[in-house]
This record gives sequence, C-alpha cells and structure tokens, in this order.
Amino acid sequence: MGTSHRSGVFRKTNDSLRLIITTIMGMVFGYFIGVSFPSVSLSKITPNFVSSLDMAFNDDHHSSNDRSFPENLGSGSIPTTPKIHVPTNPRGAESLPPGIVVSESDFYLRRLWGEPSEDLKKKPKYLVTFTVGLNQKNNINEAVKKFSEDFQIMLFHYDGRTSEWDQFEWSQNAIHVSVRKQTKWWYAKRFLHPDVVAAYDYIFIWDEDLGVEHFNAEKFIALVKKHGLDIAQPGLEPNNGLTWQMTKRLGDREVHKDTQEKPGWCSDPHLPPCAAFVEIMAPVFSREAWRCVWHMIQNDLVHGWGLDFALRRCVDPAHEKIGVVDSQWIVHQVIPSLGSQGETDNGKAPWQGVRDRCKHEWALFQDRLASADKAYFAQLQEPQL
Repeated sequence: MGTSHRSGVFRKTNDSLRLIITTIMGMVFGYFIGVSFPSVSLSKITPNFVSSLDMAFNDDHHSSNDRSFPENLGSGSIPTTPKIHVPTNPRGAESLPPGIVVSESDFYLRRLWGEPSEDLKKKPKYLVTFTVGLNQKNNINEAVKKFSEDFQIMLFHYDGRTSEWDQFEWSQNAIHVSVRKQTKWWYAKRFLHPDVVAAYDYIFIWDEDLGVEHFNAEKFIALVKKHGLDIAQPGLEPNNGLTWQMTKRLGDREVHKDTQEKPGWCSDPHLPPCAAFVEIMAPVFSREAWRCVWHMIQNDLVHGWGLDFALRRCVDPAHEKIGVVDSQWIVHQVIPSLGSQGETDNGKAPWQGVRDRCKHEWALFQDRLASADKAYFAQLQEPQL
C-alpha cells in the first residue's frame, strides 16, 4: 500500500514538472517567433492575409510594398512637418523644398497608365493657337496641315462646338478650350500664362481666317531664328485685308523690319507703324517675348487693339527684333466671324457694336499705358527716405 502511494505521488510530480517545462519552452518559442515576425516578407504570407493588410492600409487595393510611408515620424508615429522657408521659391511655395517645386507646365498629352517617363515619344517645340468657330473648320483644317508634329495645336472655341472637330484626325491630339463668345486675347490671358507655355520656343496666336497656301511653318521658324526675331508675323499678300504698310509682303527679300508709311504717321523711323510693329492678326512670339507681352494684356480689354503698337516694349532693340517674314506669306480672308458674336444694341448691328468696343478699348489701353508711364517716372523723381 505504501509503495503504491509513493509511486502515485512520483508520477504526479513528473507530470507537473513536464507541464511546467512544456509551458516554459512554449513561451520561449513564442518569444522568438514574435521577435522574428517583422522581418518576414509580406510576400511570403498567404494571399488572404496580404489582402487583409491591403484593405487596411489603402482603399485602392495596392500592395503595401508599393507604398512608401513618411520617415520623419515623431513620437506616437504622428508625422511631423519639416520647417522650411525658401524666399527664392515662387510666391506661395516658400514652405516647400526647392527640389519638389515645379513652377512651369506644358500641354503635353500624357497616358493614364505606365511609366510617366515613357509617356512622350516626342515633345512639340512650338505652340499654335487658333480661335475658331465651326464655320471655319475647313479653313483651319488646311492651316493645321502646314504644321508638323513639332507644333502643338490648340483651339479656342468661341461657339462652344468642339465634338464636331473629331472628324479631323489631328483633332484627337489637339488641345480644345471652349468658352462661348470670347476673343483670342481673352483666351490668351487666361490659358497661355508664360509658366504654362514655357516648354515652347515660339507661340503662335492666330485668327481663323488666314489663307496659308504659301506658308510653310518649318521654313518660317528657320527664318525667324536666322534674322533674330522675337516677335514676327508672315507677310500679308498685298491685295487682301491690308491695313498697314509694315505688314505688306515684299517679294524681293526674306524678311523686312521697317517700311515707309503715309506722311506724318511715323515720328521716328524706328517706331510703329514704320518699324517695331506687327499686327495682332497672326503674331508669333518667342518664349521670352511672350512672358513680357502676356503681362501687358489687360483682363477687361479683350480685343487687343493697341497692343500691336506697344509690343516694342518687350524686346530691345525693338526695330531689330520685330519683323515680317516675306518669303512665307499668308492671305487675310477678312471673314467677319467675330462681329457675328455680338448683340444688337441701341439699334446698332452686332458687328457695329463689336467694332465700337474695339475702338474704345484702343483708347482705354493708350490711356492706361500713358498713366502707367507717368506714375513710374514720377516715382523715380521722389526723394528717397
């Protein structure tokens, strides 16, 4: 009886000891598993578990391996914002590190997929804009054919009709902006900011009623560069839509930069309209010249009248850097499409109201420019405190 009792006790002791040892080993094993778990690649975990993690971290179901998380974590894993102030950054971006600031843009069309660096097979060098209505679609189609893939085409639609242009293959790669009953200078002020078009060497701002049978865009650009022009236009065929002698095509040269006007029209042979002058019908601006001209366009003066006489303020010497390319010429077809966008007012026909507004804007622009000059020079005369 005693022996049997002692063996029962011994057996219970062994069982208890085995349980304690097993528990300790389990705890040690669990500890090492816990320590080593963060180093386990998520790609080795079962798909269902990875899916659960993805759902927890982002709604787009991207793998957590595709995401990068802030490294500048403060206490409690709350991201901290670095204190940065760079006064030379563009206005409003002073709190950003310069390496992330992108102050200029473009109209390059990009894909919605793939590697961004592989989006563009070719970057257009020049920007060509037309302000158009659908009635002139065939004329614009002929004009666009004169421009190679080095030229980005942009259409400003003043009649609100854009989808009808899809019949032209080139329209698929054009930029379309549609706002009803606006002028090209209204569009230019709002959509052609110098920082937005900084990628283009030259910017064409053309009307819709131009005949281009004798125009070649590549040759035109080559002559503009050859003769050092920052502001230019093609010569106008003498018999159509000619207002100023300066823009009249001369048949015996590549480019001209001055002309003879009517007696008394030019106070100086180097000043408009005898030199340093092109019309607002079909101007072409270098990137640098456009940066200046854009700032001179007034928000409320939408027709641009008077601007042609002030372009000389944006290049120096203006009589050398503004000119007309004679060997690449165009025809002004004088189609009063803009006038039809007006409204009858006080018994005046729509076109007459538009014409009167143009003349009034010219006077306003001249007054503003004269007042700005006066204020500037008066400030120079003030004693410095």
